[in-house]
Formats: sequence, C-alpha cells, structure tokens
Amino acid sequence: MKTIQNQSFDQERALYGERDLHVIHCAFDGPADGESAFKEGANLEAEQCFFNLRYPFWHDHGVKIRDSEMTGLCRAALWYSDHIEITNTRLHGIKALRECSEVTMRGCDIVSPEFGWSVRGITMEHCTAESEYFMMRSSDLHLSDVTFRGKYSLQYIENATFENCRFDTKDAFWHARNVVVRNSVIKGEYLAWYCENVTFENCTIIGTQPLCYCKSLRLVNCRMQDTDLAFEKSDVEATVLTPVVSIKNPRSGCITVPSVGEVIRDDKESRCRIVRTDPDTHGCCA
Repeated sequence: MKTIQNQSFDQERALYGERDLHVIHCAFDGPADGESAFKEGANLEAEQCFFNLRYPFWHDHGVKIRDSEMTGLCRAALWYSDHIEITNTRLHGIKALRECSEVTMRGCDIVSPEFGWSVRGITMEHCTAESEYFMMRSSDLHLSDVTFRGKYSLQYIENATFENCRFDTKDAFWHARNVVVRNSVIKGEYLAWYCENVTFENCTIIGTQPLCYCKSLRLVNCRMQDTDLAFEKSDVEATVLTPVVSIKNPRSGCITVPSVGEVIRDDKESRCRIVRTDPDTHGCCA
C-alpha cells in the first residue's frame, strides 16, 4: 500500500482512481477549490486528515477514515460507495452519506442535514448526530448508543434495530417497516405514524400523538410521558407501565395500562381493548 503523508491537495480529482492508498495527516483544502479528490478509487485509508472541499469519496470501494474532520464545506462527502469504516471522525457537511452500502461508524460526531439517505447496511455505535430527514429510505440499520437531535428522522426505513439510543425528534419512524427499538428514549411529536411491524421494548416515549395509523405495532414494558391522543387507528398490542393522558380510537388489539386520563371512542371501527391495571380502577376495561 502506497503512503502519502503531510501534504495538501486542492486540485480537481487530486487522487482520482487511486488504489491501495494510505493518506496520513493530509489536508484537502486550498485556493484551487477542486472537488472529488478520491473519486473512483479502491482500498483507500485516510488518517488524521482535514477535508474542506466537496465530494471527496464518490464511487469508491473499500474506504477507511479515522481521526479526521470533514467541515461544513465538505458537501456530500460519501456517495455511491461501499465497504466503508469511519471512526472518531467529524462529519459536518450537508448530505454526508448517501446511496452507500456496508457502512460501519464508531465514535463519530455528525452534524449533517439530509444524512444517510438510501443507505443499505449501516452499523453505527457510540455516535452523536444532528440532522433533518436522518437516514431516510435506508435499510438494514443497526444503531447502538446513538444520540440524535433533529426533525423528520428515520422515515421509510426497513429492517432495523436500535439499542440504548436517545432520540429528540419529531415525525420519527414514519412509514418504517420491520423495526425493533430497545432500551431507548424517544422524545418528540407524532411518533411512528403509518409504520408496520414495529416493536418498542423497554423504551420511554415522550410527546403528543404517538403511534397512530400503525399496523402490527407492539409495545413491551414501555413508559409513556405527556402522551395524548395515542394509538389512533392503530392495530396494537401494548403493555404500558405508566399512565397515559389520552387514547383515541385504537383500531384493534389490546392496550394494558395503569390508567388513562381519557379514552376517546368516536369511531365505530375502534374495537381495541384497553385494560387498566391500577387497583383503583378495579381492572376495568374500556
């Protein structure tokens, strides 16, 4: 593997088509303002590098990036690439990851609107992320110990697992399919509308009007805070450990909950059983 150290590159396609290249402590920056530094390459490693120009990794096969920085000017950093490992790196440019496959990220700091669209196969561990439309239309996701903040996250995703994560977001998991979320906190408005085959286990769900228009929805030993108008027109099996402000017209299934401030039944198709477990309600059903 060829090694390049301690150099600066600012020209167009500076390292175009390179193979078996290890770049250490280099900067991709300068007055020429060139883009696409590593385009069409393979088996590339970038270590302790500074990226301040656009589109560095497009159509690449086998990329390792570690201990590096991609600034806000490093737009669309990784597109149409596969077999990617990113470790201890800042990704602060818009659209940092798109149409990629087989991606592993560890210890990264992401500030990137429209991050992770149409990615196939991503593992993300011990990362923080701030974005809008985070991971939209992606599949085969495995996120662990990820802290996220932003709007409209994880929409249209498929085949995903989340563990020990913290999400502060709205409109999350809309139209998601085949998803399991465990031991996580999800705070925001309008959680997981129109989703299918989604399970929340040992989670805390915070915010208004969650989990509406869902199919095959499951909650296992979850806590809910400030959740009103929940479960509207959803097919749901739920065990909730905390009181719920209000439940509105769940379609089918059974919701077990200590108490409910209000049960709204103004839809004749609402046949879901609601079982109250608080002793003061005498186990009555609604």
